[in-house]
Amino acid sequence: MTHPSRPAGPHDHHHDPRPEGHRTGLGGGDGSWDERYGAAEQVWSGRPNGALVTEVAALAPGRALDVGCGEGADAAWLAGRGWDVTALDVSRVALERASRHAREAGVEVRWLHSGLVEAALPEGSFDLVSAQYPALPRTEAQEAERALLCAVAPGGTLLVVHHVHDAGVAHEHDFDPEDFVAPADVAALLDDGWVVEVDEVRPRVVPVGGAGAHHVDDVVLRARRLP
Repeated sequence: MTHPSRPAGPHDHHHDPRPEGHRTGLGGGDGSWDERYGAAEQVWSGRPNGALVTEVAALAPGRALDVGCGEGADAAWLAGRGWDVTALDVSRVALERASRHAREAGVEVRWLHSGLVEAALPEGSFDLVSAQYPALPRTEAQEAERALLCAVAPGGTLLVVHHVHDAGVAHEHDFDPEDFVAPADVAALLDDGWVVEVDEVRPRVVPVGGAGAHHVDDVVLRARRLP
């Protein structure tokens, strides 16, 4: 199986080059994310991520997990299309906004203040596990990658999307993309119990506004766990 590389690209990185989009960490109380969300009335665009909309459109609704749900746009979008959604994030501020977003949209979402690994979710609990631009720290034990895989039910779908980073510019801002889990790290753990349906670099569908709008290309991994 061939995985897309993460090459440096000609991106406009006049913004913060750290992982942009919905995020989660390994811990359940990362105050730095509360500070970031608290510094602005709204951080993200309020619209669902384009890769999620594209990749999930043909799936039958079931139980969904939104990893690093941020301000809740993806979770609300999924719930509005009939999914039974659990959404987690390490930021209480983000979750408060996400809950308000869902109420305004007239949908119900189960909110969880936790990091992915700390949540210790039951194995095989979700028909869709979506991680859109997550900030999952790499560990020697590959805890985050394994937690993503374990959460997917037999016959379910795993969707991991991340930006193609310009490593040189990132290092100038004291950020190393290699410190965080990328789709290729997850793909490397897929065995013959999985079918890789999408594994590619593609132009990003950019929402108007929001903190990730300057990124150009995404790495998209979609895999299905065999029944």
